[in-house]
Amino acid sequence: MKAEIAAAGPGGPRLPRARGYLSDTVISWLRPGEGPLPTREEIQRAGPYGADLQLALYVLYELHYQGFDGVDDDREWAPALLSVRRCLEEAFLRALRADVPARGMQEAMAGLLTEPAADDGSSVSHYLKREGRLWQLREYAALRSLYHLKEADPHAWVLPRLRGRAKAGMAAIEFDEFGAGRAEDIHAQLFADLMADLTLETAYGHYVDVAPAETLALVNLMSLLGLHRSLRGALIGHFATVEVTSSPGSRRLAEAMRRTGAGPAAERFYDEHVEADAVHEQVVRTEVVDGLLKDEPDLEADVAFGIGATTLLDDRLAGYLLTAWRENRSALPAPLPHVRAREPARSET
Repeated sequence: MKAEIAAAGPGGPRLPRARGYLSDTVISWLRPGEGPLPTREEIQRAGPYGADLQLALYVLYELHYQGFDGVDDDREWAPALLSVRRCLEEAFLRALRADVPARGMQEAMAGLLTEPAADDGSSVSHYLKREGRLWQLREYAALRSLYHLKEADPHAWVLPRLRGRAKAGMAAIEFDEFGAGRAEDIHAQLFADLMADLTLETAYGHYVDVAPAETLALVNLMSLLGLHRSLRGALIGHFATVEVTSSPGSRRLAEAMRRTGAGPAAERFYDEHVEADAVHEQVVRTEVVDGLLKDEPDLEADVAFGIGATTLLDDRLAGYLLTAWRENRSALPAPLPHVRAREPARSET
């Protein structure tokens, strides 16, 4: 089933609902462009991984992507908003640096190459492959859409900051991510097709209001790393984590889609990633990471940090989802509308 990635309104997605004081003041300021904004002290008192801070940061980052309906494009570079964004970023980054274990790059990369055990209880893809039901796959896809409908976009920001082998390898992978010249094969488009098979809304940013803080933090991480040249090494670490772990996880998710009768486009998205990311893994390790560190060896600790931060936030989201699903309850504020009859009866038991 083909689907268009569309905005929720003529000028972009609608502004989301606030989750607290920080996000409320940011969203309110964007509407008329006036009023108070949170102070550094107020931001420092907020939980760095909490939904309020993460939503405020998400909204400010989205001004660099597709913006929002009714918000002037010039707000992207409004000094007052950039000042607030800087304070939010500092709080988030400070928490990550405190919580990510200190590891060398070789140890961090080796950890990515070690597959989680099927029975260790921490892997979403193992769970969905083995016992996931269609409603859980739909929730997973809805939340992951905040990333996959902009797949590869934030990583493209690093290209002008690289050179030589790292730049060539990164560009080659991004070319594949963006469909190798075919609009219908752009990976974000393939995910929209997957969502259509699962009878989900395909509009860009549609599910932000149901996304937990754990999802917002994971999406914000790649924007944070992509927008700052000083964090280019960490962005490469993030990219390596995504590409190295994608192929085996995608294989399990493809099997979950087949087992639950999700549909051919749902299967295709993950089947495509099994093949593409197996190749990307080799390129990212031998050309992108190795090429970067040959040129800039002082970035080794940053690459390891990017790997560690991505793993930390991935694990937080996995814990959130699996806790809810094992209790047979929705991971969303309210369950998604029921799906069509194609779902096998056994997936509802």
